Amino acid sequence: MTILAAISLTSIAKIALFLLVLSVLVVLHEYGHFVLARLNKVRVLEFSVGFGPKLAGWTSKRSGTAYSLRALPLGGYCAMHGEDNKTSEAELQREFREDAPVYEDDNFQAKKPWTRLAIIAAGPIANFILCLAILFVSAIAFGVQSDRFQPRIGPLSPNMPAQRAGMHAGDRILQIDGRSIQGGDQLVNTIHASLGKPLRVTFEHNGEVRTVSVTPARCPAPQEKQGCLGFQPVAMFERVGLADAARASLANFVFIGRQTFGSLALLVSHPRQYGGQVSGVVGMGQAAMSIQDFGWGPYMFFAALISFALGLFNLLPLPALDGGRGAFIIAELVRGKPVDPEKEALVHITGFAVLIALLLVINFYNVVQIYQGKGPF
Repeated sequence: MTILAAISLTSIAKIALFLLVLSVLVVLHEYGHFVLARLNKVRVLEFSVGFGPKLAGWTSKRSGTAYSLRALPLGGYCAMHGEDNKTSEAELQREFREDAPVYEDDNFQAKKPWTRLAIIAAGPIANFILCLAILFVSAIAFGVQSDRFQPRIGPLSPNMPAQRAGMHAGDRILQIDGRSIQGGDQLVNTIHASLGKPLRVTFEHNGEVRTVSVTPARCPAPQEKQGCLGFQPVAMFERVGLADAARASLANFVFIGRQTFGSLALLVSHPRQYGGQVSGVVGMGQAAMSIQDFGWGPYMFFAALISFALGLFNLLPLPALDGGRGAFIIAELVRGKPVDPEKEALVHITGFAVLIALLLVINFYNVVQIYQGKGPF
C-alpha cells in the first residue's frame, strides 16, 4: 500500500469517526426532547437516527412511535404530534391555544406553556449532561491530564520554526541530533536549551519519517532566554480513581463552560475581530482530525466541548432553534396569551433560511482556509 493510499484511508477513518461522534451528540440531543415529551404524554410520531431515505424501521404497538434508521448518519430528529407537517404549525397552535386551550390532548401544541418549554429545553440540557458524562467516562477509561508531556507536536504557532520546517500537529518526534527522544519532558528540555542552535529533528508524519534542520527561536516572555520551535506540548494522561475522576470531570466541565461563554461574549462584543474564528461542521471536522492524533483523552475532551457548544448554541434565542421556540413560549407566559401563530411561523421560516445561509457561508470559509493551509491547528 502506498503512503498516499494509507493517508487517504486514515483521513476517511478520521472523518467517519467525527461524523459518528457528531451524529451521536445530535441524536442524544433529540432523545432529550423524546424523554420529556413521553413523560408529559405528548405522542412522538417518529424518532429517527439519521436523515434521508429510510433503511430500516419499527413501529411500537404500545405508543405508536415509529423508530427509523435513515441513510445519512448526520444526527436525527424527534417528530412530535403537532409537528407532523400535515397542517401548518400556525393552524395547530390556533386549534389548541385560542380561547379554550385543551391541555389534556397528546398534541405538543395542546400542552401548557411550562410543559412545552420544558420539552424544548430538554434537548440542550441533554447535551450538557452528556458533556459531563463524556468527561467522566474519559477520566475513568483514559485518565486525566498530567504535568508530563508526550513526544508529539501539539497546535502550532504561525510563522514559527516548526511550521516553517513543515511540521504538523500530531507528528511524533523520534530523534534530535541522532539521539532518540523517549518522552515529552526530554523533548521540551532539549528544545529549550537550544536557543539559536540548529537541530536535526527526525519526526514521523502520517507514517512517513522525515528529517529537517530547524533552529529554535526565542520563546515568548517570560521565557525569552529559552528556545522554542513554536508548538504546544501534548500532555500525557494518568489513570486515577473514581473520586479523582469525578473531581477532574467537574473541573473540566466548569472550564469548558467558562471558555464557551467567554468565546461567545467575545464574539458578540468584538464580531469583526473574532467572527473569522467561527467554525462550522467543516472546521470542526478539520480540528477533530488533528486532535485524533493526540490520543483518546484529548479527543474525548473535544467531543465533550462540542456537546456543550451544541447545547448552548441551541439555547440561543434564534429563530428555528430550541432557544427561538422557547423565547416565544416565554413571551406567551409574560403576555398571558400566545404570540400570533402566523407571525411566529413567519419568524421561524425566515430565521431558518438566514441560519442555513450563515452556516453555508461559515463552512465555505472553513473550506477556503483548509485549502490555503490555514485550517484549525
